[in-house]
Amino acid sequence: MTTANQVLSEVEYDVVGKRPVRPDGVDKVTGRAQYGADLNLTGLLQGRVLRSPHAHARIRSVDTSKAEALDGVRAVITAADLPFASMSKDELGGDYNRFKFLSDNFLASNKALYRGHAIAAVAADNAHIAEAALALIEVDYEVLEPVIDVRAAMQDGAPLLHDDLVHTSAMGEVSEKPSNVASYMKFEKGDAAAGFAQANVIVEREFTTASVHQGYIEPHNATAHWRADGQINVWCSTQGAFVVRANTADVLRVDVSDVRVTPMEIGGGFGGKVSFYLEPVAALLSSKAGAPVKVLMSRTEVFEGSGPAPGSWMRVKMGANRAGKITAAEIELAFEAGAYPGSPVMQGATCAFACYELENGAVEGYDVMVNKPKTSAYRAPGSPQAAFGVEQVVDEVAQKLGVDPVEFRLNNAVTEGSRKVEGPVFQKIGLVECLEAAQNHDHYRTPLSGPNRGRGIAAGFWMNRGFHSSVNMTVNPDGTVNLIEGSVDIGGSRASIAQQAAETLGIGYDEIKPQVVDTDSIGFTMVTGGSRTTFATGWAAILASEDIKTQMVERAASIWDVPAEDVEYDSGVISHKSEELSFTFKELARQLYTTGGGITGTASLDPTGEGNSFGVHVVDVEVDPDTGKTEILRYTAIQDAGKAVHPSYVEGQIQGGAVQGIGWALNEEYYFGNNGQMMNSSFLDYRMPTSLDLPMIDTVIVEVANPGHPYGVRGVGEVPIVPPLAAIANAVEQATGKRMTALPITPGSVLEAEWNGG
Repeated sequence: MTTANQVLSEVEYDVVGKRPVRPDGVDKVTGRAQYGADLNLTGLLQGRVLRSPHAHARIRSVDTSKAEALDGVRAVITAADLPFASMSKDELGGDYNRFKFLSDNFLASNKALYRGHAIAAVAADNAHIAEAALALIEVDYEVLEPVIDVRAAMQDGAPLLHDDLVHTSAMGEVSEKPSNVASYMKFEKGDAAAGFAQANVIVEREFTTASVHQGYIEPHNATAHWRADGQINVWCSTQGAFVVRANTADVLRVDVSDVRVTPMEIGGGFGGKVSFYLEPVAALLSSKAGAPVKVLMSRTEVFEGSGPAPGSWMRVKMGANRAGKITAAEIELAFEAGAYPGSPVMQGATCAFACYELENGAVEGYDVMVNKPKTSAYRAPGSPQAAFGVEQVVDEVAQKLGVDPVEFRLNNAVTEGSRKVEGPVFQKIGLVECLEAAQNHDHYRTPLSGPNRGRGIAAGFWMNRGFHSSVNMTVNPDGTVNLIEGSVDIGGSRASIAQQAAETLGIGYDEIKPQVVDTDSIGFTMVTGGSRTTFATGWAAILASEDIKTQMVERAASIWDVPAEDVEYDSGVISHKSEELSFTFKELARQLYTTGGGITGTASLDPTGEGNSFGVHVVDVEVDPDTGKTEILRYTAIQDAGKAVHPSYVEGQIQGGAVQGIGWALNEEYYFGNNGQMMNSSFLDYRMPTSLDLPMIDTVIVEVANPGHPYGVRGVGEVPIVPPLAAIANAVEQATGKRMTALPITPGSVLEAEWNGG
């Protein structure tokens, strides 16, 4: 039996907190919404990409002559066509690594660094000719030994991905000897050694997680038209049109004003479409062919040629005294960056102990390159891996002390004023409220009966983000308002931003007409990611609404010939403070064009005060002792949303993140052969959970208002994927008595733990 989804609300508003229909819903369910693959321009050519069959190989030569001679082929390009191919390290100076890595991930120059690495691209009259042309391109490879495992990559003598780069050594010292360790970080608070000396119980374990993919339904795609006047128009599936614009301009060495990016409707991203792989390639093909070019990825290309979440290794140590207080904790993290630097190990390090008050702590992190696609973001990047280790050790410490796992977490939970290991101090947060909601929930209070069953709990954290957002709002003569934004809508942000505008203006939600536009039509806006969009772009909409309110007051004052300070705006009504003069919003809107012109409110900001988010998940499982299969019996996810602007979409985010975490815990992994080839690069073999694998995910929305936002909003999209990995591992331990320290927890790994004693 499951309970209904709950919202534990602090404040009620007229529009914010309600559940209106999303503006883009009808187009999406009827198939009218335009995704990248739907775009069809006059004279459009089809592009395809040749990818390396080897995980690690030196590229001796690339011969495209036969492909170029094929009838119907309009353009063929390689890395030699990219501007950086002709520029030396001295010419690029301090930007060499950044530009070289960025450029090489679009088209490899001297080395293929993962199977699926792009080598060349073709534009042809149709896809069949383009694919035939790829088969005619001759690449001479010197196959090299790949390194796939993060621990192996850190060893002396490991095959080097980049021969000419100076990196950090395994101990974090800068070394003149190249290695695969791109960077190292360390944070300390207090004295960990002294803290462990005070502990009555100490647990230390090592954990590993596999690479996993975001699993979005829509593959990557890009269409580009490099016009004769030098303007490059790009249409693509992306979480951040301005990032695409900036990086495309960088790679092609043109001004950002020469690139116009139109984000199409997006068929899922989860962080994986912050990165992009095709846009400069499509643009170069278009320039060479003199026509627009569309490039699409197949599902196999998505798996092999786009960025997954990183595999990881970690060592976690924690001590506590008999009073149930953590005395010290330390973690060492090594994350796979893929072929180029940039894993989310920093995020993992800052999230690892974020849920717990620590007087003594130490965190170390290594960013390690391996022969896999460059890592991309995946919902709270780095935090799920860190929580997988930390939350299991927390559970084990509680077991050894004989303390209830929720009570132990409450006894050590961070609150307002707590300082993290790496320095920042928490403002008003809701972890304690989430733990109390779990403790009092019917799920946790109902005894779990039956053999081979276990209940697990885990907490999770994400810091959330602010960053730049821009909004323009125009009042129409009929009293409606056009809301123009630069934030791509993945999970209903058109609705949540429109709700905040409507609430601020005091008009109906249906009177706001939100629209996502291209990079020439709105001010700079950062990516839709990091749980920032409803917070930051919503705040921009609030400020733009306040701008409109001010102008509406001034216009009414002008019409009435009274001072503006004698006019007030309240709940969509503009009125004189003492005389019986008033307009509704709609009445005044009708007069704007004849009393001075239209009114447009604008805002562009980089807000702080984003507020941190916490979640607590409870899960019941049953493990089949004969097959090792783990079945999810019941799942409850509790999260502090600050203020749930649209509770239905918050519930959807929580449920979706929990399901992805369940897949990560039990099924999903990049499975590699000895030669670095991914062996399961299709949805047939890459096993994502379906509705048949899952119970209903019950949700509890806790609302501890974020003081850094006018309506108390906290981002909600990241946290739900953090607790499931550890919660399920803790439940499996309860069911089997075996501590599972590697992901995924497959039937085979469960049976192996049983046979080998765990």
